[in-house]
Amino acid sequence: MEKAHAAVRRAVVRHADGQWRCAWCGDDPLYVQYHDTEWGVPRRDDAHLFEMLCLEGAQAGLSWITVLKKRANYRRAFDDFDARKMARYTPRRIERLLADPGIVRNRLKVQAFVLNARAYLDLLERDGSFAGYLWRYAPRARRHRPRYLSEIPAMTVESDAMSRDLKRRGFKFVGSTICYAFMQAVGIVDDHQQGCLRASRRQASHP
Repeated sequence: MEKAHAAVRRAVVRHADGQWRCAWCGDDPLYVQYHDTEWGVPRRDDAHLFEMLCLEGAQAGLSWITVLKKRANYRRAFDDFDARKMARYTPRRIERLLADPGIVRNRLKVQAFVLNARAYLDLLERDGSFAGYLWRYAPRARRHRPRYLSEIPAMTVESDAMSRDLKRRGFKFVGSTICYAFMQAVGIVDDHQQGCLRASRRQASHP
């Protein structure tokens, strides 16, 4: 019990390069780069947001590093997340994807990518901007920057609301926990811990 309690109260960790990073960021160079350059940086690029929402769904039941290591394979397999191409995938194409060892070969998740592409295109037609739609769910008040991992929620009222509406619009693998992880990844919320090198840098919004 004490060991488990200590684990969730983990504060920032000092890495071999002397930099302090969030406790969830391990030593894998790919993970470190992702933490330092991507996670929590506000993004407003529709195509990038669509890709990240799909990938966050792909990690359901897995760790993010598993999907991160396969991201290049996902981009190859799914036409660089070109939603117009993905929306036209046939059952035969799906079977070919399920034989691809470079991605997570889960039928429901692969089918979800196709359904999400169709829902995304429909949303663009109705709302004009995926980014504009998603950023409506940004918290209105900034939370206190977390010191320990235990202070970071798994879901919030905002992620609950995002999840409900995405599901209503036909998106799959968009439960509240997945939506909150997505919000963290694309900077809709900023959960870098106190003392983390990213917490002290101004995170400019990408166009």
